[in-house]
Amino acid sequence: MNKLAVCLLGFGEVGQVLAPELRTRTAKLTAWDLKFPESGNAPAHAARQLGVLAAADARTAVAGAELVISAVTAAQTVAAARSVASHLHSGAYYFDLNSCSPTAKVEASEFIEAAGAKYVEAAIMSPIAPRNAASPMLLGGPHASGFLALARELGFAGVELFSGKLGAASAAKMCRSVIVKGLEALMLESLLTARAFGVERAVLDSLQSLELGDWHAQSRYMISRALIHGRRRAEEMREAANTVVSAGFASSMSQACAQWQDWASDRATAASHRDLERLLDALVATVDREAAA
Repeated sequence: MNKLAVCLLGFGEVGQVLAPELRTRTAKLTAWDLKFPESGNAPAHAARQLGVLAAADARTAVAGAELVISAVTAAQTVAAARSVASHLHSGAYYFDLNSCSPTAKVEASEFIEAAGAKYVEAAIMSPIAPRNAASPMLLGGPHASGFLALARELGFAGVELFSGKLGAASAAKMCRSVIVKGLEALMLESLLTARAFGVERAVLDSLQSLELGDWHAQSRYMISRALIHGRRRAEEMREAANTVVSAGFASSMSQACAQWQDWASDRATAASHRDLERLLDALVATVDREAAA
């Protein structure tokens, strides 16, 4: 394989996880993140630590890139595609990893295809860690079959050709998110209420009868994920809600999940508590302080 010039659009969690392996498999790895211009920002610091070239702007980042990997937040999916489309190398692949609705993927693809580049959607069907680039991913769109071998050469060992129809892979991802992120929201609502009444242990013990693992450990993990990644997850769940509505159903669950994820993201410092009970107490305390204010 001739090594390619690759650009990472977005240098948050996903971009930083992918960068080390991509750097060894590419001729040039450039990144752009909206936070790069900010003084002392974490993404720029991470780029320096990982040996990735931090571009001055989006146009410079994609200039000459034969592959652009979009790993921005869900709400920025279309804006990211629009911002770079006119600067893309003709025939370049645009690999969209973002967790968003089929409608957003189709809209983003229109900008990319109009510029003469090849849009491929991907749906990451597990947490990005610990498998990183090898995480299971569903590929979709008319260019997906042509991109499959290249993706595997770049380290995306878990890719699977899902559908030639653009949006199908993202629909599968969004429906998965209703369950996964919904469970996080349910854990927050259930265990915060249980802790307020002092009955969280009884709740968790009773859940063991479902035989789905260690609920005490899982609940702490789920809640901490919402605390740390809640803002991004809330965006994803609003995209999930859009997907549900586009299928003709009410999106009450997904919308409520987005609200809980937003709520959790405002209280991220509570995630420092390794003990579940102390974590819950810290969250309950924020509610008590707000009520007293």
